Amino acid sequence: MRERDTDMDTGRHPLWQEEPAARRRMAEPVRTAAVRAVIIVALTLIQAMVAFLCTLAGSWLAFPAVLSTVASTVVATWGVLDVWVTRQVWVQRNGVWSQPSSTARELRRERRRARRQQRRESRKGPSGIDRAAA
Repeated sequence: MRERDTDMDTGRHPLWQEEPAARRRMAEPVRTAAVRAVIIVALTLIQAMVAFLCTLAGSWLAFPAVLSTVASTVVATWGVLDVWVTRQVWVQRNGVWSQPSSTARELRRERRRARRQQRRESRKGPSGIDRAAA
């Protein structure tokens, strides 16, 4: 075994190994909105479960719990939409990294060359003399 794959003192493998991230991290405002939305949705689901169980038990708390669950659902929907809007705003302000593939770029170059060649040929008359240059 290689020396860096094991712990020198105990001879065991490390608990985990760092691997590079597959994707870039979300932007800070987007991540903040996403955390907020997850917390709101989790609390709404808990509240819905409480309302359901109170309804099954026939408790007096069932009606207020259902009303507050409906209100929490509206707030949770707002939270999820906030993530989407925040992401769109961030992308619009900071842009995205977009690089066209080399094949697409090469195809555009070839089309441009062909158009230029056609323009040059259309300028030449039947005698083959370039009228624009003459």
